[in-house]
Amino acid sequence: MKFKDWLYERFPVRGEELRELTNEPVPNHLKRWWFCLGGTPAYLFVVQIVTGILLAIYYQPTQASAYASVRRITEVETYGWYFRGLHKWGATLMIAAVILHQIRVFFTGAYRKPRELNWIVGMCLLVCTLMLGFTGYCLVYEQLSYWGAKVGANIAETVPAIGPFAKKMLLGGEDYNERTLPRFFILHAAILPVTMMVLLALHILLVRLHGVTEYRFQADPPDQPDHYQFYPDHLYTELAIGLVLMVILSVLATVFPPVLGPPADPLTTPEVIKPEWFFYVAFRWLKLFSGTVAVLSMGFIVAAMFVWPFLDAMIRRRWPNSEASVWIGIVVALTIVALTIWEAFVPH
Repeated sequence: MKFKDWLYERFPVRGEELRELTNEPVPNHLKRWWFCLGGTPAYLFVVQIVTGILLAIYYQPTQASAYASVRRITEVETYGWYFRGLHKWGATLMIAAVILHQIRVFFTGAYRKPRELNWIVGMCLLVCTLMLGFTGYCLVYEQLSYWGAKVGANIAETVPAIGPFAKKMLLGGEDYNERTLPRFFILHAAILPVTMMVLLALHILLVRLHGVTEYRFQADPPDQPDHYQFYPDHLYTELAIGLVLMVILSVLATVFPPVLGPPADPLTTPEVIKPEWFFYVAFRWLKLFSGTVAVLSMGFIVAAMFVWPFLDAMIRRRWPNSEASVWIGIVVALTIVALTIWEAFVPH
């Protein structure tokens, strides 16, 4: 008996059947990379998992040894600096890609009926991605990451009703203690990645059930087909994008390798505490308003983003030809960019 016959007897799916099952037509506009940004953060998420596992072999999530273990990874272990660099830059590009993907979906109206639930799933993925970035930043246990964790917990405490409980759950007590780093590590290495895998599976399932929102551009030739095959055309395109991303990550990790700041010192507050770039807008917002007002207003904005497909439907029912959604999106995007740049260039 041939091996392929033996395998088919135990796994009764042939290559032709599998190809037919997965090779559904793909809308022609997805040949434009910026319309197909969803695959980019998915690829980077895989890079984060692989590099994260390699780093976790050497990382020790305790106050006594966390900083020393990161230093050992960076300065002693073979190619440790490279894999830490891949992990760091992969996180940066992944967050940027998820944000850009959400912006693309917003401005093309791809969240509208019947895809409202997939927008909510995408927002959950965005929040999980930001939380991954925050918890990973705090694991280094250098001075800025230590105080960043304390500031983040204090911000969480200002949330009405659930704030004190959220802070206690995050830190494992009323203040930063020996249980804090293990909690951040479990969040970063287990709870958030598993949550994202479930959300990604649901996201892809909804895309398969509803299909991709289709667009046609004036520049497209009139005789151009509306669709092309997933295999091999789209699959090869995604593989090529993955290769380009790997080259970019390798260059960034080599030219701008990760460095270590001073180790955490609970007795010395830094003159300047800045989070990672993706929290600049929230940090600047908190400086513009008082604590409770800032937190409540940010919560309102985030809640509005989650239910935006339904708010947009109300606007479109009231004013069918209105472009209010686009203008609201432009104002919000410009505000986010302005606050981010403002926070990036001010010293305090």
